[in-house]
Amino acid sequence: MSTLTDRYVAATLRAVPAQRRTEIATELRASIEDMIDGRSDAGQDRGSAEREVLTELGNPEQLAARYTDRRLQLIGPRYFLVWWRLLRTLLTFIPAIVGVAAGVVKATIDGEPGAAIGAGVVGAMQTAVQIAFWVTLVFAVLERTNTPLNLPEWSVDQLPEAPKERQVTLVDTCATIVFLVLAIAFLPWQHFQSWVSSDGRRLPMIDPALWTSWLPLLAAVLVASIGLEIAKYRARRWTWPLVAVKTVLDLAFAVPLAWLLLTDRLLNPELVQRFEWLREGGTQDLARAIVLLTAVLVVLGFIDSAVKARRHAA
Repeated sequence: MSTLTDRYVAATLRAVPAQRRTEIATELRASIEDMIDGRSDAGQDRGSAEREVLTELGNPEQLAARYTDRRLQLIGPRYFLVWWRLLRTLLTFIPAIVGVAAGVVKATIDGEPGAAIGAGVVGAMQTAVQIAFWVTLVFAVLERTNTPLNLPEWSVDQLPEAPKERQVTLVDTCATIVFLVLAIAFLPWQHFQSWVSSDGRRLPMIDPALWTSWLPLLAAVLVASIGLEIAKYRARRWTWPLVAVKTVLDLAFAVPLAWLLLTDRLLNPELVQRFEWLREGGTQDLARAIVLLTAVLVVLGFIDSAVKARRHAA
């Protein structure tokens, strides 16, 4: 019958290379015997001394890792901070961009606007999983091959400024991005799934001819606005460059929208003919109201962002 020492040595040797097992077995047995003899000489029962010695040595797999200088972590402290910084940076924006792109493609090219949000969420989640897997795999290989990254040594010059109070919260950013995504999804939805029907077919609310001119531009402005929200959140506050970009994007959306409304080019002509109040001049009243509201929102948005940027600069 094997002793506890025999079982412990056998369990340790299972986790070491075959060519080193004889050497490690001899060394380990000698160490265990010396420790047991020391306790026995002090008057302790040999059986209990053996049990205590093996308990102190710990898990045999951990002991085998120490003998063979094998790491028991996927990514150790040498590369952990670099891995975490890179992973966090990539996950900040790439899944969101892929999700929006997947939703737009699903709604426009595939002609399934109802499934756009689901496709966007799935695309974003799959992208996040792929990024996490491949980045972690690369760093795990670097860890085990001891590949130097030749990164500059840390110095006090790398210390960031003490953080100031965040102006832009995660909740506000997420809410704005959700609104923008819904606005993007509305463009293909109103074309394929409009609630207005005539002779058994759905009538797009916006003139379908605009898909070859203005609608792709408006959709691109909305996508760029999502990028602005992400940049603003990362900056933690409004800055003058961000105010300038926001103003340009707001005008790039509001000016074409106002021009299309005031020249009766936005609404689908078939839709106008479908409703009597639109045929009798209601489109101009609706257009003026929307243009006025849009102008007010653009001005208020500029004032709000400029005041916050000035407050931060001061």
